[in-house]
Amino acid sequence: MTNTASATSGPVASEPGDSIGATFDRAVAAGRAIRPGDLPVRDGEDPWTEDEVAEIRTELESELVRLASQIEVSEAELVGLLRDGSEGAGRDPADVGSTNFERDHEMSLANNARELLDQTRSALMHIARGSYGICDNCGRPIGKGRLLAFPRATLCVECKQREERR
Repeated sequence: MTNTASATSGPVASEPGDSIGATFDRAVAAGRAIRPGDLPVRDGEDPWTEDEVAEIRTELESELVRLASQIEVSEAELVGLLRDGSEGAGRDPADVGSTNFERDHEMSLANNARELLDQTRSALMHIARGSYGICDNCGRPIGKGRLLAFPRATLCVECKQREERR
């Protein structure tokens, strides 16, 4: 296992309105030893490059914007469904069932988007802290290939397989 980032000073706090990327950039400017090459990799993998980490950060940050927008649209749709669902006493049971199905579907989409948003924020925080790529379960490297394919991964392949078998 490759070493993780070591800090030469305490953590650099976020400022209101900062993106996680800006926090990472300030940490580096303040002399913290968070370098892409310090991020963990599995045996036989090349170290992370600045371009690879920047690409993942950019992808995750754009995903934050997309997911926030998706949540906003889903919540607006839910408000409309809830408002319209109470109108018209004596409505046809098929209409009520259809409205309930649409409402449940929108709630599911919104909840899924919120979960992905949380995972994306977590991945960006791990990058900022220099702990990106460490399995949350066993503490070994997740693997650069896995993270390039799925940047929000928090478990190595072995731990993910064990989790899915349960």
